[in-house]
Amino acid sequence: MDAKQPAWFAAGFPHVWPPYSQMKTAAPPLAVERTEGVRIYLEDGRALIDGIASWWTACHGYNHPHIRQAVIRQLEIMPHVMFGGLAHAPALTLAARLAKLLPDDLTRVFFSDSGSVAVEVAMKMALQFWLNRGEHGRTKFVAFRDGYHGDTLGTMAVCDPGEGMHSLFSGLLPPQAMLNLPTDAASIATFDDYLDRNAGKIAGMLVEPLIQGAGGMIFHDPEVLRRLRAAADRHGLILIFDEIFTGFGRTGTMFACEAAGVVPDIVTLSKALTGGTMALAATVATGRIFDGFLSDDPGHALMHGPTFMANALACAAANASLDLFEREPRLRQVAEIEVGLREQLGPLAKVGGIKDVRVTGAVGVVQIDRLNDPKALQRACAEAGIWVRPFRDIVYLTPSFTIGADDLERLTGTLRKVLAA
Repeated sequence: MDAKQPAWFAAGFPHVWPPYSQMKTAAPPLAVERTEGVRIYLEDGRALIDGIASWWTACHGYNHPHIRQAVIRQLEIMPHVMFGGLAHAPALTLAARLAKLLPDDLTRVFFSDSGSVAVEVAMKMALQFWLNRGEHGRTKFVAFRDGYHGDTLGTMAVCDPGEGMHSLFSGLLPPQAMLNLPTDAASIATFDDYLDRNAGKIAGMLVEPLIQGAGGMIFHDPEVLRRLRAAADRHGLILIFDEIFTGFGRTGTMFACEAAGVVPDIVTLSKALTGGTMALAATVATGRIFDGFLSDDPGHALMHGPTFMANALACAAANASLDLFEREPRLRQVAEIEVGLREQLGPLAKVGGIKDVRVTGAVGVVQIDRLNDPKALQRACAEAGIWVRPFRDIVYLTPSFTIGADDLERLTGTLRKVLAA
């Protein structure tokens, strides 16, 4: 352990299990003192411009005073109360606001506390919807290659094992249909043929709309989503949009589904829901899905209820975050970031070893021919004053929407220098 590390780090780090790390060989994480705006301040005195907004959550930047004040007020009143048999204003207010923001009939909100659990709940809803109708053969899901939906057991089964994180478990999980997204004539034909032959076995389809995130930051056209909606309607399937990453403005519209003009049967939300303040997620279903659970039979109820479901502090933060989307020009800022990312990352396309540069909304992706050591690239970027987290063959930027033009230029300029070195 580095002798310069603070006492709290030296005492505590030997007792934690970090994420996505081989602890035997991984370098220790950086010790953080505080955050503010778009910067992470380290215990050693350095300040890093955060290029990924803490896994895309801090859409308003860190420590926004409006969210902080809302959480403080709620803390003084009621930090938490169980949601089973009780209700409170922050949760019901948030549910109504989400229903108003989401398109069409996405009106029934089930709260949980992580994106992965939100997807698990969506899958459970889809399965039980058919069970409640007496259709016991619909037990499978259609998911798509390069997709990622979470790290819990059910979501691992609908992640592409080829993306790496869950390949160890690929033979141990319930088998699901893993297809290519229907983007061209060949994949469309394969997709249609599979549904024609197997629709009666399928409970639902899951997709990350517009961008498949952790599977490689792979973009697809809105027409793909329209094609999935049409196929779901044709075969009577439940369509689930996983907007954990894309929701709340990241791709340029409040929700990615808006770009395609289609409405899923279930949508999952998390990440930026509270503006990066604390854990909260939501699974939002249409009235049709909700009505599938209404019955005189108690066994038709959705038997799910996380202990901290609809946590009042988290709901207060989420309501404050939605206030900021209403009061401040977040989507305009996303559009300006998109222009900046295109202009400033574009030159990398001409650099040797760079395979592709792509941008949509406040997402910029640089794909590298061969990225042998993502951790080394991360360390080099941190030494140069920016925080990124490369993986596989890409380094991506998903900054806070509040990043100023100067800081965006510093972020992209530093990344260009490190990649060109």
